[in-house]
Amino acid sequence: MKKLILVALTLPALVFGQTALTWQQVKDKFEASNPTLKASQLNIDESRAAEITANLRPNPTLTGTLDQLNPFADANSPSTGTPGYRPFAYALPFASIGYLHERDHKRELRLASARKSTDIAADTFSDQERTLLFNLRNAFVQTLQAKSVQQNARENLEYWDRELVVNRKRFQAGDLAQVDLDRLELQRVQFESDLETALVNLRTAKIQVLALLNDRTPVDRFDLSGPFDFIDRLLPLEEFRNAAIAARPDLKAALETVELAKTNHQLAVANGSTDPTFTVDLARNPPIPVYFGVSISLPLRIFDRNQGEKARTQVEIGRSERARDAAEAQVFSDVDSAYVTLVSALNLLRPYRDKYLKLAEDTRNKIAFSYQNGGASLLDYLDAQKAWRDTQLAYLNLIGAYLSTAAQMNMAVGREVIP
Repeated sequence: MKKLILVALTLPALVFGQTALTWQQVKDKFEASNPTLKASQLNIDESRAAEITANLRPNPTLTGTLDQLNPFADANSPSTGTPGYRPFAYALPFASIGYLHERDHKRELRLASARKSTDIAADTFSDQERTLLFNLRNAFVQTLQAKSVQQNARENLEYWDRELVVNRKRFQAGDLAQVDLDRLELQRVQFESDLETALVNLRTAKIQVLALLNDRTPVDRFDLSGPFDFIDRLLPLEEFRNAAIAARPDLKAALETVELAKTNHQLAVANGSTDPTFTVDLARNPPIPVYFGVSISLPLRIFDRNQGEKARTQVEIGRSERARDAAEAQVFSDVDSAYVTLVSALNLLRPYRDKYLKLAEDTRNKIAFSYQNGGASLLDYLDAQKAWRDTQLAYLNLIGAYLSTAAQMNMAVGREVIP
């Protein structure tokens, strides 16, 4: 019985060379191959590309002008000074280069906003990974639980077959009625049904893991291994809460969204300021062969001072702060719910481990011995067998529930706090 409690036993390999993956191996393979996770990771790369755009300076403008062209010039006109068609005789070339100077750190604020958006994208990716890892851990636990239940069902069937051998000998010796033997034979159907149900559950759980791993390995060649037991100790609730506040990626994203809103408000204020355009020009104007000039142009921000964006981003700060408060409350709710469920699971598991399993086994053995020696009825014997089978199954299911709740706590905290 101890081997059922301490580890999830590996099924006999159906194909030569089959290896069972541990949780860490499954997790590493998931992070490397899950398509949903890899697609989500591309959002971070897109956000980093947006940082390049945000940090770009304005392009200078180059203007070229050729003025006072005379396409109707008379080749014989004495005003041209020389004979021949000369439409460019009085042409005045003009060139200028201008540059928009952004004031109030607009470019720096755009870059800061883009970087905060990248941080949010990274935390959003981590939060999606957290959810998917919870699904993977649940499927992993269900596989271990199904393996343990299947092994338990196989051992129960083997035990019942041994009991049938003894009772057939009793029947042959005239110590057991045919109807009682038939009832014992019929009881074997329940053990066979338990084994088949466990096999279906095991294959279904493996299929779920394979789907999350994006793995096309046949189910019969895929196996998992790991401890199937509970840890009879629990950290204080406050430690789980503090760990969640420090690690939850969705809470980090909510906090960074507040900072992003504040940066966007600063950018909206900066965008309401006036940006001058400086221009340098170069030209000729006979008899002056070459001259240059400088100019500055200022838009008059009389009507549009970016009032709408200033107001919108100010409201966005308040909305983000409320969303942050809601995210923090959700963190506490998740941790508290998982903690209560863990405590309940442990309260149920301890008496099973310390008392009920041994009590059910002793009762079954005593009733079986008594029945074989004529001291107990067939009904008592069957009831004792059923009580033993139900107690075993309930214990394994409780361990599975504990491990699932432990995965829920890890998800609530945002990192693995319960192995």
